[in-house]
Amino acid sequence: QVQLVESGGGLVQAGGSLRLSCAASGRTATTYAMGWFRQAPGKEREFVAARVWDGSRTDYSDRVRGRFTIFRNNAENTVYLQMNSLKPEDTAVYYCSSKTKTSYDLRFSYDYWGQGTQVTVSS
Repeated sequence: QVQLVESGGGLVQAGGSLRLSCAASGRTATTYAMGWFRQAPGKEREFVAARVWDGSRTDYSDRVRGRFTIFRNNAENTVYLQMNSLKPEDTAVYYCSSKTKTSYDLRFSYDYWGQGTQVTVSS
C-alpha cells in the first residue's frame, strides 16, 4: 500500500502561482510513476501531469503545458506540482496519484489516490 497526502491548495488570483505537494509513504519502492489529476464541479476527472519516479519522463496535458511543472524531492519522497499563470478554469480539486505498473502512457492505470486539495482561481 502507498499513502498519499496532498497539501498546498488555496485561493489565488488569476495570473498567480501555487505549489501543491504530495507526500508519499508506505511501499513507495513499488512506485513507477506519480501523477496529478483534477476534477472541477460537474466535470469528469482529468489528467494534469505525471512523472516517472526516477525522473526519466514527464507528461503534461495540453491545457497546462508550459505553465505547470511536476518535480520530486527525492530525499522526502514528495512530488510537487508548481502551477504558474493560473487561470479561473484551473479551479478544481487536485488529486495526487501513484501507479506501480510500468507503461509508456502515464495518463492511465493509477493504483493509489490522495484525498484531494482544493484550488480556486479568482478572475
